[in-house]
Amino acid sequence: MVLAGAEQLGQHAEHVNSLNVFPVPDGDTGTNMNLTMSAGVAEIKRKSSASIGEAAGILSKGLLMGARGNSGVILSQLFRGFSRSAAPYEELNTLQFAAALQNGVDAAYKAVVKPVEGTILTVAKEAAKHASYYARRTNDITELMNEVLLKAKEALATTPELLPVLKQVGVVDSGGQGLVYIYEGFMEVLLQTDGVSRASLQKEVQPSVASSALKPAVPAEEVPAKPAQQVIAPEMPLSAQARLETEDIEFLYDMEFFINRQLGDNAGVAFDDEAFRKALSVNGDSIIIIADDEVIKVHVHSKTPGEVLNLALRYGEITQIHILNMREQHRDLLTAGMDIAPSPELFAEIPPETTRSHEEAVPPADEMAPYGFIAVSSGDGIAEIFQSLGVDVVLSGGQTMNPSTEDFVNAVRSIAAEQVFILPNNSNIVLAAEQARELLEDERRITVIPSKTIPQGMAAAFAFQEDESAETNRDQMLEAIGRVQSGQVTHAVRDTQYDELDIKAGHYIGIHNSKIVATDESMLRACEGLLQQMMESGDEVVTILEGEEADSEVTAALAAWLESQYPDAEVEVHSGGQPVYYYLFSVES
Repeated sequence: MVLAGAEQLGQHAEHVNSLNVFPVPDGDTGTNMNLTMSAGVAEIKRKSSASIGEAAGILSKGLLMGARGNSGVILSQLFRGFSRSAAPYEELNTLQFAAALQNGVDAAYKAVVKPVEGTILTVAKEAAKHASYYARRTNDITELMNEVLLKAKEALATTPELLPVLKQVGVVDSGGQGLVYIYEGFMEVLLQTDGVSRASLQKEVQPSVASSALKPAVPAEEVPAKPAQQVIAPEMPLSAQARLETEDIEFLYDMEFFINRQLGDNAGVAFDDEAFRKALSVNGDSIIIIADDEVIKVHVHSKTPGEVLNLALRYGEITQIHILNMREQHRDLLTAGMDIAPSPELFAEIPPETTRSHEEAVPPADEMAPYGFIAVSSGDGIAEIFQSLGVDVVLSGGQTMNPSTEDFVNAVRSIAAEQVFILPNNSNIVLAAEQARELLEDERRITVIPSKTIPQGMAAAFAFQEDESAETNRDQMLEAIGRVQSGQVTHAVRDTQYDELDIKAGHYIGIHNSKIVATDESMLRACEGLLQQMMESGDEVVTILEGEEADSEVTAALAAWLESQYPDAEVEVHSGGQPVYYYLFSVES
């Protein structure tokens, strides 16, 4: 059931992202829930058990350690409470299963400082409440799970009535939708195991205009016709985030970390849960705290991340720190022309055959190469270019879908090199790379070159010289980054004013070093306007990276225009295959 639930969620993560407007419109709920669930699945696969109590405990531990974001932490608590209730049992009957669901809800509500109705909490609560009622009327788990799923869908459909921001933009709650997908996976397995058809269960929730989730977990031939009108079709996400203003995100820093109570100068200090929550709430919200004798898991949206960390240090040593600027995430969603995060498949995993265990992390000195490289890329063509420039490991990532610190740690350990250079190639990824460097500073020499764009990363890799020292190479790569102008072309998702530009929804926009400098209904003219801003002397080297949705006729016309307008420029065209951006431009003097 867990594996199927995770798979169902993973398949629909982009849809969940598209609904994400609460607590902030950063478009990553599906991604965070999927990564959280994937961590739990990995733990279960690593330590399988025939006992449902033991298996639930293993899942809970994996979810807690891998939990990301508000939704991921709440999801981990739903299963943490479930596991505690299920712990004594080898198997669960309907009454025990319902009690475990309710215990999960209780744990999740307790962890959240200010529970908000109309969210995943409401969906979980109503489903568990109904399970407790219905479990007294059946001893059939499949029948009970069907009732749980139907009630969860019904609760999801009501979320816009409970949370005004959802009604404002016409969506159901993203976290609640994610939970429904997990429950659909549960139901699929039970149906297959029992050989029962959904039709024989005879009940289906009535579609609601407010719901985008009412899709039965059955084979396609059994799905009833879709209602004539829905706010959002299940697989056609609209611009939910674009209907909200970036400046409305008051507590802009999304923070997650653990406090190890057994380490640090204040190890062993008694944890005052109430005082800690109160202190965090002064300049923060979305506070979730999970404490036990060894560690404290903290999630908070805050205006003052430094103060949060100082408060945390009173109780032990801080580990696994993740900090994201949610205003920057929201701006990225809008200027990138998308309102959903890329699918989890874009997230990099080091192939198993190249990953080294911790014990194998540092080969003997005579087997180590002097240098190794890690770069972050989006698009197969760009990855191939980095590989041709000598990069050992290419991690996939990009807008709102960033490799974690652990991904960088695993990548470093997979390379047999004395000195490893990391090219993050995105401003949101630099911090995770730096954290990996700090974690491995006793194990390997690592230098993070703070490249914030793909063109900067390529320029840095090209500037590397194998026979130079690490310090000289660092300086040369930093200098190369400074010589590069970066440009991106995408489309606008809404009408807006930017400086003196009147931007229309659907028009193409040209972004020069993070600033929108050109817009036009013609892709070619938008590209030309952007390049005019980027070209300073006319004799630069211009690299054009075609995205997965680039137009070959536009590319040819653009190359001809460059040859006509800038005859002294050297122009190269490559297939980048990147999502989101039709074109990436690099102009180097």
